[in-house]
Amino acid sequence: MAQTLRNITKRYFVFSNDRLLVPAQADLSLGVNLLADLPIDVFAEYTEQVVSIRAIDKVEHHLVDAQKELLEHPDVRSVSLREIVSTMPREDFQHVAQAWQYAVFLRNHQFCGRCGSRMDRVQWEMAMHCHTCHHRCYPRVSPCIIVAIRSGNKILLAQGARQKEAGFYSTLAGFVESGETLEEAVHREVFEEVGVKVKNVEYFNSQPWPFPHSLMVGYLAEYDEGEIVVDGKEIHKADWFDIDNLPVVPPKFSIAGRLIEETQKRMAQDKI
Repeated sequence: MAQTLRNITKRYFVFSNDRLLVPAQADLSLGVNLLADLPIDVFAEYTEQVVSIRAIDKVEHHLVDAQKELLEHPDVRSVSLREIVSTMPREDFQHVAQAWQYAVFLRNHQFCGRCGSRMDRVQWEMAMHCHTCHHRCYPRVSPCIIVAIRSGNKILLAQGARQKEAGFYSTLAGFVESGETLEEAVHREVFEEVGVKVKNVEYFNSQPWPFPHSLMVGYLAEYDEGEIVVDGKEIHKADWFDIDNLPVVPPKFSIAGRLIEETQKRMAQDKI
């Protein structure tokens, strides 16, 4: 039964060895509400370390981080974040992403980066505070741009080391640098990675990507000028592909997959 108190549903995001614990027979496609059925005795020894991370509409989210310890129980199994992102509804995955990013934050801020003193968790917000030098830290969010580039009936796709290992091509992406806008990051990253310039940059959508704390900001753009010249560091191969004859690309649960799908739709509309 769901763990409730005065009609309040409690969901426990328990991470063990960097994997989320779920009921053994759970269907991940049903979303995070299945976490309300997680047996409390699984993490009984960690009850004093439970962190409240969200409370809204009579639903409470609590974080339990066993870090590298392996919690085993006959009524639960562990799943990876990548399995969750490919299976859970997008809005539910965002809750898992938030819990994982908070877990990483709390792990990495036990001590003050300014003076080295032990930090304490702030009770009314997600933050860590140093009572020696009064330095306060908040969860890190690293913005990244990701862009689908079209030219006529073709789309520019590339392979870095990770894509090559997995055997697919994807859209270009990169971290936003200090002092630049998201759109400036699009122009810079594209030119640095493949040597071409783009125009008509248009915001598409965004997606939290907790690997470990990115926010992917998606754009659509059109080719302007230049020949493809890969940087040889982040990008090893890149080419223009006919939209009707694509190589293996990311699935549509990812923002890269949705950018490619949107590009296909727009190209099809242009043909009408």
